[in-house]
Amino acid sequence: MKRKKIKRYFPLFLLGFPGMLYLFINNYIPMLGIVIAFKNINFSKGILASDWVGLKNFEYLFKTRDAFIITRNTIGYNILFICANLMLSVLFAIVLSELRSRMASRVYQTLILLPYLISMVIVSYLVFAFLGNENGFVNNTLLPLFGGGRISWYTQPRYWVVILPLVYVWKNVGYSTVIYLASVIGIDPEYYEAARLDGAGTLQKIRYITLPLIRPTIIMLTLLNIGRIFYSDFGLFYQVPQNSGALFSTTNVIDTYVYRALIKLGDIGMSSAAGVYQSLVGFVLIMLSNSIVRKIDKENALF
Repeated sequence: MKRKKIKRYFPLFLLGFPGMLYLFINNYIPMLGIVIAFKNINFSKGILASDWVGLKNFEYLFKTRDAFIITRNTIGYNILFICANLMLSVLFAIVLSELRSRMASRVYQTLILLPYLISMVIVSYLVFAFLGNENGFVNNTLLPLFGGGRISWYTQPRYWVVILPLVYVWKNVGYSTVIYLASVIGIDPEYYEAARLDGAGTLQKIRYITLPLIRPTIIMLTLLNIGRIFYSDFGLFYQVPQNSGALFSTTNVIDTYVYRALIKLGDIGMSSAAGVYQSLVGFVLIMLSNSIVRKIDKENALF
């Protein structure tokens, strides 16, 4: 029976072999480098011959006075990002889907390109063009209209609690909208037709048909985002605030903290330890989140 199954599915194994080989070379072999996190790397000795230091490389993440700040910022921002991006992406996907049946094909095709254009904007330069102290649009044009004075955006940490989520949503909502829109468009139109015959309105169709049927996509993407809750968009937290030291209390996260520590100390072991720490936490969070989803709705769990 095993030989028959192997013979039957051999063409599929053959088709999948290049992809599996790619994953093995690019994703699994590099995992051997996890040993760097537990060693004091000396390039003259090599990775394997370098001194073993155990958990010493992990200490700087927990003993520093900034540990609480970077952990709070990393988790807090990512929770806010996940919620805001999810709600706006689903909203835009539903709106675009509703417009699909009411607009000319060419106009709709043009409109559907907007999410891509939003995601392609060079965010850091755009933000600086708006918030620059001397030539920024907000200081030179917008605030004077309301009788306000100039604001030194890059020295005032309190504003960035709002600015960073807005920039993140601007950067990522387009891509997420396209994914959810594909799920919405894939829903069988007969469901909506039956609901219309029963007298259901637009909001009722969204509540009882659209949202339940795209729930698997929402759960899958949310779980994947939860798995990266200890990772941060480095460009967003480092380049957009222009690496301003005055903003570290609200913009410093694990990734930027490790990068700055590497610039000063040049310790690769510490960087690897941070990566291992983030990966382990992400793995645990995915397992916990998936187990919760499986208990509530087994069919929509990832595994």
